Amino acid sequence: MQTGVFKQWVVGAFQCNCRLFACPRTGEAILVDPGDEGPRIVKELQGLRTPGGIPISVRLLIHTHGHLDHVGGAREVKEGLGGIPQIALHRGDEPLYAELVKQGKLFGIKYLDPLPVDRYFEDGEEIRVGDLKLSILHTPGHSPGSVSIRLHEDSALGTSELVLTGDTLFKESVGRTDLWGADQDQMFRSIRQRLLTLDGDTLVCPGHGPDSRIGWEKASNPFLI
Repeated sequence: MQTGVFKQWVVGAFQCNCRLFACPRTGEAILVDPGDEGPRIVKELQGLRTPGGIPISVRLLIHTHGHLDHVGGAREVKEGLGGIPQIALHRGDEPLYAELVKQGKLFGIKYLDPLPVDRYFEDGEEIRVGDLKLSILHTPGHSPGSVSIRLHEDSALGTSELVLTGDTLFKESVGRTDLWGADQDQMFRSIRQRLLTLDGDTLVCPGHGPDSRIGWEKASNPFLI
């Protein structure tokens, strides 16, 4: 599915879905969860243009949460793009993000210290990237600062309603809650109160694996029935 200007990479040993959304009018873009393979992403972004020929410029590196497989490539991407994109995260996951090197050691992966967070999300915050409209839903449980990112429908831009759910909600599954700061009851509240209340046709774009729909998850997800 194409929503505005859209590109996806599946990166790293954990197969994280890294996604690009760009305004077709201005070329301004967000990159969600650049968790690994930063040089590859930067190389493929270079020279990328909208269908109208406008160069794409990534303004924000948005992280749904602070686990290594979702933030591990942020430094390489930001530096590879000339330091222009802002690194954005919910403050609740700053401790996780700051411990990237320690997270990596647990899996035998070497990282440099992460760059500072440039922007902290607030629940309900609206983000404009060119003409794209996004909003932040704080969906804690998988981690304290897990967020979901809603891209709003705009027929003039060719964008359909979707929600990027990180590691909170997957196709017919849910996020794990055996990691630091996780809370199973809180995660299920987040899913039921913040995600399943969205329109059933809303596309669910998780941090790993295939996409789904809110309606499908309400009817078919064995963890939610």
